[in-house]
Amino acid sequence: MPPKQDPNARVPENLPDNSTLPAEKRHFEWSKLPEPHQARKTAIMAKYGDKVRKLFGVDDTLKYKIGFSVIAQLFFAWYVQRLSWPLLVVFAWAIGGTFNHSLTLAMHEVSHDLAFKNRPLNRYFGIFTNLPLGIPAFASFRRYHQDHHKYQGEDEIDTDVPTTGEITVFRNTLLKFFWVLLQPAFYALRPMFVMPKVPTSRELLNIACQIAFDYAIYQAFGAKGLVYLVAGTLLGMGLHPMAGHFIAEHYTFLKGQETYSYYGILNLFSYNVGYHNEHHDFPNIPGSRLPALKKLCPDFYDNLPYHNSWVKVIYKYITDPNIGPYSRIKRNNLSSELKSELRRK
Repeated sequence: MPPKQDPNARVPENLPDNSTLPAEKRHFEWSKLPEPHQARKTAIMAKYGDKVRKLFGVDDTLKYKIGFSVIAQLFFAWYVQRLSWPLLVVFAWAIGGTFNHSLTLAMHEVSHDLAFKNRPLNRYFGIFTNLPLGIPAFASFRRYHQDHHKYQGEDEIDTDVPTTGEITVFRNTLLKFFWVLLQPAFYALRPMFVMPKVPTSRELLNIACQIAFDYAIYQAFGAKGLVYLVAGTLLGMGLHPMAGHFIAEHYTFLKGQETYSYYGILNLFSYNVGYHNEHHDFPNIPGSRLPALKKLCPDFYDNLPYHNSWVKVIYKYITDPNIGPYSRIKRNNLSSELKSELRRK
């Protein structure tokens, strides 16, 4: 089912219609308009400000949910020692992939300082949340994710947008299938090519803690325990139902619409990241309260396009010749001086 569309939604007039071009000539859609979320946030606050402010702030249950997932993954890392290697891979995809992808979205919540009122405590708790993934990610993710929110779609700044190399290579169904499989690699390596930054002390701490944790897992549970955790991360971020949100959030399934929400059952495991329009409008509202935001402001959200299945999103992305890595809206609205400054942060 394609996303539902508000017939009155404004479509920027300066965007080329990729559907009229052959696959080999499709490119990003470029817009001179600012990203849409700040304007909608301003309008919502003008109408519902006092009620919306009550939704701001930390989620006191978040740290307990994350603690449960971390403990569960430690248990499963112990349990898989008795499994054969083929069965371990299946288990890592089904169970480890779900838990570890959920933990990446927990890191997303913590990166917005939604676990504790003490902001530095969120930084360290994010590193703790990262541990079962087996791969250090939190500290770097937080730096780049802030840019994604502030400068959505901005050329050379928003590393959530695929590179020109990706859109050049991954254009047909078979290659898009491999692109989905390789999403963990693209998300990890893309920032190093698009906007490399000097590592901070927290990133180095993140790496050191991860190495120590991985070594402890290997010593306690053997190779299978460590492989289970790392494989769960890589498989869960690739061809996995949870990974549908990577594509669903900002790929232009409808011309001119650059952010989509998802209101399906997988929000139960993803800290409501599917409420993505709501999240980009108010990143200081925890995922647990985003459904309340949507309910509070139906005139702003009910008519926006949305998805109801991340699995269908993945399938449509792979098989639809009109959709690919190029199905993103980009901007070039920042000065070269500001871009240089952002690279140094």
